[in-house]
Amino acid sequence: MGMMGKLKETQKKVEETKHRLNSVLIDEKSNDGLLKVTLTANREIKSITIDEQLLQEKEQLEDYLVLTLNKAIAKATAVNEAEIAAVAKDGIPNIPGMDGLFK
Repeated sequence: MGMMGKLKETQKKVEETKHRLNSVLIDEKSNDGLLKVTLTANREIKSITIDEQLLQEKEQLEDYLVLTLNKAIAKATAVNEAEIAAVAKDGIPNIPGMDGLFK
């Protein structure tokens, strides 16, 4: 298969991987378990569960949301990037100077 065919095949595999990552769920909880978020590896929020205690204090709830969502997004991003890089690395021809891009 020529380079263009290989690149098109790789692009198709990357798109399939992105689609599959919609079903990979990342769960994250606050340290005390009062807030839980679930999002996909494509960083789409699926659910947020808030304990009654947090509903009493708006500022505390906001802090919990920011911290917990940021942790979940970081985890989802790591999974996403690793999966996409693995697929892309397999399909990219060995071009000098490009080896460090897909680690």
